[in-house]
Parts: sequence; C-alpha cells; structure tokens
Amino acid sequence: MYTPRAFAEADLTELDGLIARDAFVTLVTIADGLPFVSHLPVLYARDGEQVVLEGHWAKPNPQARHAGPALAIVHGPHAYLSPGWYVDKEEAARVPTWNYAVAHLHGHLETTEDTARLASIVDRLSQVNEAHVGNDWRFEHDRDDHVRQLRGIVGFRFVAERIELKFKLSQNHPVANVRGAADALERLGGEDNREIAALMRDRLDRRPA
Repeated sequence: MYTPRAFAEADLTELDGLIARDAFVTLVTIADGLPFVSHLPVLYARDGEQVVLEGHWAKPNPQARHAGPALAIVHGPHAYLSPGWYVDKEEAARVPTWNYAVAHLHGHLETTEDTARLASIVDRLSQVNEAHVGNDWRFEHDRDDHVRQLRGIVGFRFVAERIELKFKLSQNHPVANVRGAADALERLGGEDNREIAALMRDRLDRRPA
C-alpha cells in the first residue's frame, strides 16, 4: 500500500479501534495468478504484536481451498474533502481529496474442517454480533441440527506477519485547513464524516507545538 510517511501509523491500538468499529474484512488470496476476494466477518485477537483473525467461508467458496499467503483489509471511515473548506484554497490551488483510515494485514491462512473448531468459531461470532443487535441467538453444541450445519462451512485462522496502517487525515496541511475541513465535515453530518472529523482533530492535537 502506498503510504506517505505523514499518514503512516505504528500504534496497533489504532488497528484495535478499526476492528472494534467494523470487524468485516476484505480477504484477498491469489489462485492461478489472479486475486480472489471474499468479504467476511471475523474474530480478532491481539497479544502485543501478534494479531490473529478467525472466521469461516461457505464450503463452495473457492477461497476455502486457498491456505497460505493472504491479505486482510480492515476498512475504517472515509470522507470526501472539498478544497473550498481550506483557508488557503486560492493561493495554494487546493484540489479535492479523500481522507480515510485503513489497515492491510499481510499473513498466512490456515483452514480447518474440524467440527470442534468450527463450532467454536460460529459460537464466538454469534456471541459478539448478537450482542451488537441486542439479541441472544447461540450456537447450541448439543443440537444435532446445529452441528450438521457445520458441514457446510470451512473455518480459517489468519496470522498477521506484517501490518500496514494508513490514516490519511490531512496531516500534510496547515492547521487552519484541518480545522476548516473538520468543521465542515461535522456540519455535514453522517457517521463517516463525523468520525473522520474527530480523527483529524485528534491528529491535530498530537502535532508538536
């Protein structure tokens, strides 16, 4: 990923935040020289520098047979920025841009069809996501019909070996431009606009005096 130094992040708590916001990743593998992509909910675990994702595919998905190198993309908020929001728009001939936060996790995929491991993945995924919607469906390990449905999926464990974090938040702009753009995004409303505005202000607060 092209990441100018101003936009690079090294603190993995930023990755924690992206996953907490949206644990639905783009998983990319290569087969026969071509990329293959799936979009999947995942379980996330981090112990220091070690990051592990778990999830599953439907068994007919060709990617379920793609163990090995893979790329997981974690998507954060994003927003369009108008040059009209910058105080130096005329003198600096400013142009439109897009601010965003994203993570690329390069690593290794292991697949599994072990019933106990699949049951654990489905159970934990349901616990996390049912809590988000205020409901209580659970995978029942002693129900034969629940266990039989595990035959239709293949599980995976993805271990990250290299992590790239890019937070493009106008760090290369003067303070007045950042404030003007963040204020404009806040006025526009919308979840992504507000999130990007907050991240821009956070990075502004971190600037050396």
